[in-house]
Amino acid sequence: MRSLNGQSPRGKRGWKTFYAVLKGTVLYLQKDEYKPEKALSEEDLKNAVSVHHALASKATDYEKKPNVLKLKTADWRVLLFQAQSPEEMQGWINKINCVAAVFSAPPFPAAIGSQKKFSRPLLPATTTKLSQEEQLKSHESKLKQITTELAEHRSYPPDKKVKAKEIDEYRLKDHYLEFEKTRYEIYVSVLKEGGKELLSNNESEAAGLKKSHSSPSLNPDSSPVTAKVKRNVSERKDHRPETPSIKQKVT
Repeated sequence: MRSLNGQSPRGKRGWKTFYAVLKGTVLYLQKDEYKPEKALSEEDLKNAVSVHHALASKATDYEKKPNVLKLKTADWRVLLFQAQSPEEMQGWINKINCVAAVFSAPPFPAAIGSQKKFSRPLLPATTTKLSQEEQLKSHESKLKQITTELAEHRSYPPDKKVKAKEIDEYRLKDHYLEFEKTRYEIYVSVLKEGGKELLSNNESEAAGLKKSHSSPSLNPDSSPVTAKVKRNVSERKDHRPETPSIKQKVT
């Protein structure tokens, strides 16, 4: 994998070199080549990105560079990576989604309240304590719930006469439910294919990632996935389905 970027407020995209290390459920972005014996610096920890409840996919809406994948985090930050080949790009997509599906803890119960304003629920950053079979059932249950909720939501669209703010709230919730449906569909698919076994098998197969690109390990202290990448000093945060807010982040 070669590069990672985010969008700046002016719409410009820049690429900065890092060494990416996927260890456990955390993607570290380091300025120096990864060495197992070297302790993480404060800067490394600052640049780290958790992939719990994240979703990686091909960045079909970005056409300026080839082989770009998009990583959307649990807090809806949007990061872009550029791989050196379609195979390597797909390899990273598969590994990130596999780690997220296998290790993400079940979401917290939905808050009960009468507030009309929609807000995304917080997702736990802890590692699941469920077995793989229980994890699959949890994901399937959540997928069923989200699918039903999305269908119900779309069966009662807002009247054209309502305030623009209410229409925005409707669209935001629709955007959220659609994304969650896609995320859990992929998680279920990954686990049905044998999540942990896929991670173990990829250590020997490499799946398009050369030498140091071994799979995320079930043991956080074992061999991580590593690759040279580039990252933009800014990033986008996906708040709205049509006009997402742009937030600058200096690294």
